[in-house]
This record gives sequence, C-alpha cells and structure tokens, in this order.
Amino acid sequence: MTIRDPDRHAPTLRRALLGGLSVLLVAGPPARAQGAAEGETGRLLAHAVDLQRQGRLEEAVGEYRRLLARVPESPEARSNLAAALAGLGRLEEAVTEYREALARGGTNPAIRFNLGLAYYKTFRFAEAASELARVVDEEPAHRAARVLLADCRLRAGDAKAAIELLEPLEARGADDKAVAYLLGLAYLREGSELRGRLLLDRILRHGDSAEAHVLMGTARQMAAEYVEARRELERAIALNPDLPGVHALLGRVLMLVGEQAGAAEAFRAELARNPADFPANLHLGVLLRQDLRNDEAMQCFRRALAAKPGAVEVRYQVGALQLAMGDAAGALATLRAVVEEEPSFVEAHVSLATVYYRLRRKADGDRHRRIAQDLSREIQSREPGARPGLGPAYRGETTPPGPAGSPDRAPGEPEAPPLTP
Repeated sequence: MTIRDPDRHAPTLRRALLGGLSVLLVAGPPARAQGAAEGETGRLLAHAVDLQRQGRLEEAVGEYRRLLARVPESPEARSNLAAALAGLGRLEEAVTEYREALARGGTNPAIRFNLGLAYYKTFRFAEAASELARVVDEEPAHRAARVLLADCRLRAGDAKAAIELLEPLEARGADDKAVAYLLGLAYLREGSELRGRLLLDRILRHGDSAEAHVLMGTARQMAAEYVEARRELERAIALNPDLPGVHALLGRVLMLVGEQAGAAEAFRAELARNPADFPANLHLGVLLRQDLRNDEAMQCFRRALAAKPGAVEVRYQVGALQLAMGDAAGALATLRAVVEEEPSFVEAHVSLATVYYRLRRKADGDRHRRIAQDLSREIQSREPGARPGLGPAYRGETTPPGPAGSPDRAPGEPEAPPLTP
C-alpha cells in the first residue's frame, strides 16, 4: 500500500520527479512473535501505521522504535520508520534505517527504491544511481526508478545512459513532461538536435516554461550561438530559478564568452541549491584554480569526484592543481593514472611533461612533450582548426593550455610543448 510523501517546497520538475513516490510497507506481525507478544507487536505496528497515515510522524517514529526494540529483524517496520523519518526531513537517519532494512533481509524493491530516493533528496546522486539501477534491473517497468536514474546519469554527464533509460518510456506515448524534458536535454547533449527539438515542441504545447527555455538554450549553445543561449537560460531562471542545473548551464555559456566573474556567480548559485552538482563544481573549481584560490578549488574538485567517482576530467584538474600547489609527487601519481586511462588526453601529457621537468627527469618530460605534440598534429590533421583537447570529454578549461611560460613552470624549467605544430 502506498502513501504520498509530497515535497511541498519542490520546484515544478522536482515535484514531477518526486511527487507521490514514498512507499509505506504494511506487514503483519513478524513471524517470531508468539501469543501475547504477537498481539502486542501487532498492536504497535497497527498504531504506528495509523499515526503515519494521519501525518503524525513524530509519534509514528516513537511507535516504530518501540516495535523494533521487540522485533529488530522486521525489514518492513524498519522501512516504515525510515519513511516517517524522511517525511520529517531527517534524511540521513532515513538512509541508515533503509540500509538496515535491506541488511535484515528486505527483498522488496520498494525498500531499495526508497533508499535511492533518500540518497537523491540528499544530493548523493552516485549512491542514488547505484540503488536505482538495481531497482530497474529487478523491475524494468518501474517508471519512477527509471526517471530518477536517468536524471542521476544526466547529472553525471552520461547522456547516452539517460537516453537508454528514457526512450522506452517515451515510446509508450505518454505525455510526460518530466520524461520529455530529461530526454530532450539528453538528446541535445549527445548532439541529436532534431530529436531534442521535437521534444521541445511537445513541451511548448503546455505553454511557456523554464524547461522549454533550457532546451532552447542548450540547442543554441551547441550551435555556438552564445548570445541567444544566454538569453534563453536567463529567461528560464526568471521563470524557475530552482530548476536543476539551469544556473550551471548559464555559467558554462558565460565561461565560453569570457565572463568569468558572472560564470563563477552562476556556478555558486547552482551549488547553493545543489552542493553536489557535477558541472558546477568542476567549472567553479577551474575558475578558482585560475584565480590561485587553490584550497577552494580542491574542495570543488573533491565534491565533483564524489558526484562522479573516477571522472577523468576532474582527476586531471586535481593533478594540475597539485602541481600548482607544489606537490609534484602527488601530481605525478594523479596525471600518470589519467594518461594511462586516456592516452589521447593532450593537456594531461602537457602537465605531466611539466611535472617530470620539475622533478629533473628530462627524458620523461621530453617523451610526454613529444606525445602531446604528436596528438596535437593528429587532431589538426583530422579536424583543421580544431582546438586540441576540447573534444567530447570536456576538460574544464576555458581555453586550451598554451606553451608554458605559465605560473606552473619553475625557473629554468624547459617549456611544455605548444598544442599546435
């Protein structure tokens, strides 16, 4: 049986994603209770469920705790306690109880879904994605799990995975605004502008909306029409300043036109609403690193890695920052791991050459210098006029690194290679 746990203060899209998703599991007295004890256990459970349905959540929490003192093995009662805690906004406690319910043998996918939902509401999107993916594997038709998982994937920059999750929902033909928005955004980020615009048209049938302006702004940005993209995104913010990701999108456009102060302000606005936003943390960290605010930059990169563990573009930034902070040994370990994972990462070879020169390992520095130059020539021959390193996996830089007479180079250190032949 389900009860609604509305997020009354959620913005429109968030309500579309979260509204009515909390599940209350109602079970009979646990099997180990016997006789009078069983009767008392049943009474406690019935009373707790009744209090929860009435919205008397503090009292329900107390009843569930008394019940669990008697029968701690009940995953249903523990899950119901977690739902009550979530309703009170005590989400970290709810996460603990949901995890305990699963550890106690809870096999109902609703428990795992609620755990994923609690992680989602606390902006722990990587952990939310892990739980929601298991729900989708068990119940492929679970609409809410698919939509939330797609949102998590999109936030982590994996538009392809979001598309795979949402296309089956779109194929059913339901006029679902949340699905249309997320799928349209994913299409645009994957370069499928025509498909994205078709979904934009569907959203526009509902009238002017922040979601429509975000999709139009994204399409304009991809077409390098930055003035128009900025106008669309500013209009989206005027309509709904709490739409997830909209301030980060505006910040990226402002970075591309060289308005770094405005970009930093936009990224901070995003992080005030969602401290775990991956693009905002990555790009704000880059801007802070350029301003030599190294400790703040490292905090941003750590939050970005928490949102998207192992992200190579963030690890590159961490390595570059370690180098700037004088930690050559740390930078060496970080950047070597990056180029081993992605050998064509031009900027990482550039930075790694600088690290080796700083460590007085000229032969290794020269080797990575040559690799970077060869990669740059290959990029230029394939795409004349292309900017090396700014391909599909954006590195976070506002401009490609130049020949290093940069502040990262120590006195007397050989220059790192230019990125063009």
